[in-house]
Amino acid sequence: MQRGRSARGFTLVEVMVVMVIIGITLGIVSLNAVPSTRQNLENEAQRIALLLQLARDEAIVRNRLIAFEANSERYRFLVRNETTWDPVTNDDLLRERPFKSAPLVLLLDPPPQGPGNSNALRITFGREPVDRPFVLTLGSGDDRVAIRADGVGHFVVE
Repeated sequence: MQRGRSARGFTLVEVMVVMVIIGITLGIVSLNAVPSTRQNLENEAQRIALLLQLARDEAIVRNRLIAFEANSERYRFLVRNETTWDPVTNDDLLRERPFKSAPLVLLLDPPPQGPGNSNALRITFGREPVDRPFVLTLGSGDDRVAIRADGVGHFVVE
């Protein structure tokens, strides 16, 4: 009789348990590694909310009107000179950019007033610290994310 014989290697059950744990871990990692359309839209909205805050502050500091203009593919910031709106080109933060999840559906509530480019949406920030509140909604497919401005400098992504 051999009593002190030690077992060597792993049993089939032990190997299967390890394989299941590895499979579950890889599944979770791969789901988090590929962001959803909603996550991309929320990230874009966060970026735009910060840029809108910066543009509002710049309008007050520069004592000039600054506008955010966007269409379904890209957005940019404009500064009002004596007679014209000129694109901001010498500022790395307020430069023209494409939407990462283009094309997007853009809605502004309340809608813009007065004549303007029907293909572009425009939000203007004035020299005063109080502006008109608005909600800018970005949409892609069935996903929607809103940027809510309260008119006194707070921008919240919902």
